[in-house]
Amino acid sequence: MRLFRDAFRFQAALTLRSPDTVHVLVTAPLYTVVFMAISRHAHRTDLAAYAVLAPVLMSLWSLALLTAGDLISRERSRGTLEAMVATPASFPVVVLARITAVTTISTVSFVESWLVAWWPFGVVVRVEHPLTLLWCLVLSALAMAGTASAMSALYVLLPTARTLQNSFTYPFYLLGGILVPVSYLPEWLRPLSRLVFLSWSSDLLRSALSPAPVVDELPRLAAIAVLGAAGCAVGGLMITRILRRVRSTGTLART
Repeated sequence: MRLFRDAFRFQAALTLRSPDTVHVLVTAPLYTVVFMAISRHAHRTDLAAYAVLAPVLMSLWSLALLTAGDLISRERSRGTLEAMVATPASFPVVVLARITAVTTISTVSFVESWLVAWWPFGVVVRVEHPLTLLWCLVLSALAMAGTASAMSALYVLLPTARTLQNSFTYPFYLLGGILVPVSYLPEWLRPLSRLVFLSWSSDLLRSALSPAPVVDELPRLAAIAVLGAAGCAVGGLMITRILRRVRSTGTLART
C-alpha cells in the first residue's frame, strides 16, 4: 500500500502540471456545449443527462489511455525505464497507481460538464441518486485504471504508443454506450458491449440522474468492479510476462 500511495502522489503532482491534463479538462466542457446544442436544436431537453455524462466518460477514458501510453514512452525516452524495472518495487503496482491518480483527477470533468449545462443553457441536471452516482464514478475510475494498465503492457513492446491510443479511443466510446445507449447498437454487437465496463458505467450513471428508482444497482456496480478487476489482473500478468521477454531479448529500451 505504501508503494501504491507514493506512486499515486508522484503521478498526481505530475498530472496537475501536465498540458495533456489541461487539454482533456478543456475539451470536456466543449464536448458538453456541442452535445447540449444538439439536444436543444432537436428540442430534446430530456437528453441533457446524456450530454453531461458523455464528456465525463470520454475524458476519463482518453486520459487513462494517454497516461498508460505516455507513462511507458516518456520513461523510455528519458532513459529511466530500465531503472524503474530494475528496482525491487513492483512495476505493475506502480503503473496501476499512477493511472489511478490520473483517472481520479479527471473526475473533475463531471463538475465542468454540469456547470456548462447549467450556465450557458440554463439546464439543471439533477442528481436523483447521489450515492449511486458517487459509487459508480469511483468504481468506473478504478476500472479504467485497471483496464488501462492492461493496455500499458502492450506499449512496452511498441516503439510508440500513439497507434494503440488512437485505436482504442472511439471504438470504446461506441461499445461502452457513451455516445448512445447500448440498446441502440446492432443486436449482434450488444453482447460484446457488455464485456466493456463502460457500458455498465454509462447505463448506471444515467439511472443515477433519472427520477425513477435504480433497478439492479448492486449487480451493475458489481459488473463494473469485476470487469475492472479482471482488466487489472490481466494487466499485471501481461506486464510481468512482457517484461520478462524484453529483458531476455534486450529490447526494453528500444525507441
